Amino acid sequence: MEADSHSVLLVSKDSKIISQISAFLMPPLFELTTTSDFNEARRLSTERSFNIIIADSGEGYDTDFAENVSDSYSTVLLLVPNEHFDEISYRVEGFGILTVTKPFEPFYFYNIMKIAIAVQYKMQTLSSQTTKLKNKMEEIRLVNRAKLLLMEHLKMTEAEAHRYLEKEAMDRGLKRINLAEQVIKTYQN
Repeated sequence: MEADSHSVLLVSKDSKIISQISAFLMPPLFELTTTSDFNEARRLSTERSFNIIIADSGEGYDTDFAENVSDSYSTVLLLVPNEHFDEISYRVEGFGILTVTKPFEPFYFYNIMKIAIAVQYKMQTLSSQTTKLKNKMEEIRLVNRAKLLLMEHLKMTEAEAHRYLEKEAMDRGLKRINLAEQVIKTYQN
């Protein structure tokens, strides 16, 4: 895969963590946005999409932000104190959140970022496939609706309606879905 730039939102009230991660996530590989305010981070995450969101849980129990943004297409990393890792990791893994212990070694953090990038690529692929499937299902639904209308109004059989839609779309240089939409507009009550 190419060396794309990855947009990252980092939210932490700990200036040391912000400076450690900022020094590590450098352009051109990373486009880093930092904030120490979770409300600001919520606003930023609704205004634009980030590939990766890194949230610092503070003492370990502030996981609301990470849980709230976990339903986005971002890969979410939650920084938690080592002593709370098992408890919090268990609680948030159902949200698809990756948990990282703090303090962390740079090599460990590098490996976690590589995992987050891989997860992000996988999510993008799955999202694209989901969109294609939804579009295909919508096309099938509309074509079936058009066939039913042709069968009802023109007394065609299902095979004749199918053949009509295929041939007419080809003859007129239209996609089947566009022709189906025209048929539905024409015959729908």
